Amino acid sequence: MGVTIAFTNARLVCPAGERTGVLVVAGERIVAGDAPPDATVIDCGGKHLAPAIVDLGAFKVDKAACRAGGIVRVGLMPDQSPVLDDPGIVRRAATMGKPELWVHPLAAATRGLRCEDLAEMAITASAGARAVATGRRWIGDSGLMRKVLAYARDLDLTVVSHAEDAGLVGDAVATDGLTATLLGLSSAPASAEALAIARDLLLAEETGARLHLRQVTTAAGFDLVRAAKRRGVRVTCGITPAHLLLSDIAVSDFRTFAHLSPPLRSEADRQACLAALADGTVDVLSSGHDPRGPEEKRLPFADAAPGAAGATTLLALGLNLRESAGLSMERLFALLSANPARILGLDTGTLQPDEAADLVLFDPHAPWQITTERDGNTPFDGLPVQGRVLRVWKGGKEIAA
Repeated sequence: MGVTIAFTNARLVCPAGERTGVLVVAGERIVAGDAPPDATVIDCGGKHLAPAIVDLGAFKVDKAACRAGGIVRVGLMPDQSPVLDDPGIVRRAATMGKPELWVHPLAAATRGLRCEDLAEMAITASAGARAVATGRRWIGDSGLMRKVLAYARDLDLTVVSHAEDAGLVGDAVATDGLTATLLGLSSAPASAEALAIARDLLLAEETGARLHLRQVTTAAGFDLVRAAKRRGVRVTCGITPAHLLLSDIAVSDFRTFAHLSPPLRSEADRQACLAALADGTVDVLSSGHDPRGPEEKRLPFADAAPGAAGATTLLALGLNLRESAGLSMERLFALLSANPARILGLDTGTLQPDEAADLVLFDPHAPWQITTERDGNTPFDGLPVQGRVLRVWKGGKEIAA
């Protein structure tokens, strides 16, 4: 069974509730009951002990950043080199981070992510893929997307979709509005998201497939998701802290660190994102971790690569959202841990008995400042935050800092 550990004097945070008490771990699992007399005791000093984060939809495996951010499992997007569309590549990706970080590949929905032919989902699923994804692109061919959803349904896999109508977006780097006009940036209407979501929801409803919209960032998009959930469509949706905390005003000085995909939206849409987080429409809060080097960001805004680092800052920014979105600590860890684990079919994400002992000890009041030197190309450079990860365990084994 392995070593038994008793975490004492802890503020236990779980989607099922928050309490002060003791958590017992035997080997790799959380167990019920009292700790035996010979258990190793870890005094948590009154700090918060919660399920470690499951980061659904990251683009890069970064062990150090994940450890600093309290992340022990990553749902890795298929946009890798080579693309995750082959069983050997998927199997290799699933083992690359162990034992400290478990990578759960999201296999490509189409071959080479070219949106032309179905990928061999059954084979990649048998190799360890936990879902299939369209990557950074939207599948514009509705017939092909219907096949993707139907095939994934038969395999009991979730389809993770990037929801932006490519015909409307084209080469745009910003959202239509005053900021894009003043800066002379190529832009696309925010409705590109709603159009893509509407199509994907209709096909998901028709096929009965599970659909996860990786990022929803507009009021119109959330209205569609709410309506679909009321109809019983098997849809979930996610968002990153950037679209909750920043609007397109953040690109006013051509800051390429704020060049994201989807692009930052209007202030009205940002407020709609906060409302969706507060009312339960949003299911997942993820980092969207997509770090870029200086050679990709020190360019004119239109030429810079979209994307930002987000793994080290996810928990702290999530904690900072609690007041603005009215989130309880339990709801925050449903967004960070339990819900992404459920979407990927993982036995983790809560503090319930028999779950994997994936744990994060953190101080929600510890102040620090986000910096690009330590945290990567983040649009939050210089922002003071509260909430620091103290210790992390994967399957009952502590991960060294």
